[in-house]
Amino acid sequence: MKSFISRYLLLLLVSLLTSASFNVAYAADDELPVDDLVSAFRNLDQSMSRGQLQQAESLLASLRQRAAGDTRLEQYQRQLAENYLQQGQSALQSGNLDNASAALGKVRALLPQAPAMTSGLDDAIAKARVAELAAAEQTQQAAQQAAAKQAAIKAEQARQQKLAAERLAAQNKAAKALAASPAAAPVAPAKPQAKLIKTDAASSTISLVLLDEQDNDGLRTLLSDVAADVVNFDCAVLIEVRQAKDFPWVAALLSARVKKLNPAYKLQLSQALNAEQVPQLVLTPKH
Repeated sequence: MKSFISRYLLLLLVSLLTSASFNVAYAADDELPVDDLVSAFRNLDQSMSRGQLQQAESLLASLRQRAAGDTRLEQYQRQLAENYLQQGQSALQSGNLDNASAALGKVRALLPQAPAMTSGLDDAIAKARVAELAAAEQTQQAAQQAAAKQAAIKAEQARQQKLAAERLAAQNKAAKALAASPAAAPVAPAKPQAKLIKTDAASSTISLVLLDEQDNDGLRTLLSDVAADVVNFDCAVLIEVRQAKDFPWVAALLSARVKKLNPAYKLQLSQALNAEQVPQLVLTPKH
C-alpha cells in the first residue's frame, strides 16, 4: 500500500513539473522579456525625437505584434501621428504639397478615429492645390500669349521683308525702263530776274540817298539787292560818293553780300568823288 502511494505521488510530481515547464515555455514565446521590451520602447522614443518617423512607425508596428496588450502603444501612436502632422505642416509652408499630402495620409492611417485632427491641414493643402493649379494655368496662359506675340512679330517681319522686296523690284523695274527710254533733253536753268537794274540798258544808276540819311539798315537791304544783280548779270560797279571815307564803307558792305552769294565771284569796283551830287552806284553788265 505504501509502495502504491509512493508511486502515485512520484507520478503526480513529474506531471506538475512537466506542466510548469510547458507554461513557462509558452509564456516565453508569447511575451517579450522585460529587458527587450524596455529597449524596444527606448528605441521608439529615440527615433521620434530624432525625427526618424518612418523608423519609428516600423518599430511601433513591431511592438503592436509583440506587446499587443501594452497600454503605452496608444500614447506612442498618437505622438507619432502628431509628429507626422507637424511634418506635413512644415512641408506645406515650404510649398512641397506632395510631402504634405503624404504626411497627412500617415496621420489618417494612425488615427482614423480622429478626423478633426487632420481637417486643418487637409483644408490648407486643398487651398494650396487650387492656388498651384491657378498659378500653373496663369503661367501657361502667359507662355501662350508670349508665343502668340512672338509669332505676330515674326509675321510682321516677314510682311515687311516682302514689302521691301516688292519695292526693290519696282525700283529695279523703273530703273530698267528709264535706262531703255530716250534721254530727256536737259532743262535750261531759269533766267534770273533783275532786282534793280534794267537788263536792256548799257548801265543802270542806283541812288544811295540812304547813305546821306545815315540809314544803315536800309542801306544794307539795298546793297543785298545790288549784290544779287551784280552776281547774276556780272556787273562792274562804280561807287560815287561825296567823301572819300564813304567809299570803304559802301565797298565793304557790298563785297560781303557778293561773297555770301558766290564766294568765287571777283567783284570789280571803282570810285568817284562828287561832293555836290547825291551818292549813287552805276552798274554796268560786262556782256
